[in-house]
Amino acid sequence: MSSILIKNAKIINENKVSTNDILIKNSRIEKIDPNISVDYKCEVINAEGLCLIPGLIDDQVHFREPGLTHKGEIYTESMAAIAGGVTSYMEMPNTIPNATNIDELEKKYSIAKQKSFANYSFYIGATNNNYDEVLKVDKKNVCGIKIFMGSSTGNMLVDNDDALKIIFKNAETIIATHCEDENTIKTNTMKALEKYGDNIPISEHPIIRSREACFQSSSKAIQLAKEFDTKLHVLHISTKEEINLFSNINLKDKKITCEGCIHHLWFNEKDYEELGNRIKWNPAIKSTEDKNAILNGLINNYIDVIATDHSPHTIEEKSNNYINCPSGGPLIQHSLPALLEIYHNNKIDLETIVQKTSHNPAILFDIKERGFIREGYFADLVLFDLDNTWKVSENKIFSKCNWTPFINESFKSKIIHTIVSGNHVYNNCNIKLDPTSLRLEFDRD
Repeated sequence: MSSILIKNAKIINENKVSTNDILIKNSRIEKIDPNISVDYKCEVINAEGLCLIPGLIDDQVHFREPGLTHKGEIYTESMAAIAGGVTSYMEMPNTIPNATNIDELEKKYSIAKQKSFANYSFYIGATNNNYDEVLKVDKKNVCGIKIFMGSSTGNMLVDNDDALKIIFKNAETIIATHCEDENTIKTNTMKALEKYGDNIPISEHPIIRSREACFQSSSKAIQLAKEFDTKLHVLHISTKEEINLFSNINLKDKKITCEGCIHHLWFNEKDYEELGNRIKWNPAIKSTEDKNAILNGLINNYIDVIATDHSPHTIEEKSNNYINCPSGGPLIQHSLPALLEIYHNNKIDLETIVQKTSHNPAILFDIKERGFIREGYFADLVLFDLDNTWKVSENKIFSKCNWTPFINESFKSKIIHTIVSGNHVYNNCNIKLDPTSLRLEFDRD
């Protein structure tokens, strides 16, 4: 592995801005100093005029392998990740077969070891009857347990209260939940079918998968976590009401945390008219008021991390009618440019973006030696040009499904370089076609 010397970078890290050089050697940050020189051959990156931040850690992606590789696969989706500044990801268990036992989980790690451009970890999925298997996971080697408390892609709903209590009571690692109340959704779906038949308009999606469904299920998860003193992470908060369920104390003191997603920060229910099923997600994109509340929740530390919920489907699948259209879409390649656009709109600062996308995921999941720009830490880094306007086009989409809800969007900031575990894997839209990432490790007692 060659050494890399980054010169004259504007570093945004740990709530500070500085100009420094960084020397990378043997996958790690060896030195941070205003003026570094070496007497041996190494790659030099001139970062004059560029911002340098820790690589993003995405705690919720769906890369579709194994079993759904017509939509995406670890090779293509991790390629999209590094193009979007994401250097580490945690992938969900709703593949085929579901990753609901240790053997299937380790098969995914084996695939990633060969094919992933970004560092990786995989959740084990809970079911109504696999708690013995779920509770066997090595908390230092697996990111967490995923529980679908509302049904979504993959049919992994856990609705047995006894099973939920056993897992919440005995889990030694973090539980990540998808929270939407199933009975509420079923009732709302029946009402929509009675009213519209098979022609339910996409505008009904936030009514069917309603704010009440989200609030009720999130409340239940939090109640269980408090009862059993569980470490709980509620994914993709989508309503202003849910935010009030969480605390804004210091993250290191929290046992109950939550996540906001790019699509809930960018889109609102008015966008269904133009984008239709392309922005059908679970939980649903809701009102402008909800969108603004999620942003404020992030800024005020009620919401702890920002993720993508990258979940590709083919454009043919997304073109089906409402009932048959799967929820989700590709976002990971354009997540950081979208966040930087929100920065340009004076709604969030760069330090908060770094906190929510890099520092906090590392703290929340106890990720070992990543998420910060520190000497001795793994060199997971992103360099971007804050003022380099470009337009999203189909010919530079790395995700296998080859579409994005951001098509034709103009972004003011552009990612130039991505370094993963000391490897310069992304350089001005060119990818080093040699995946050399690492399995994430967790520093948990």
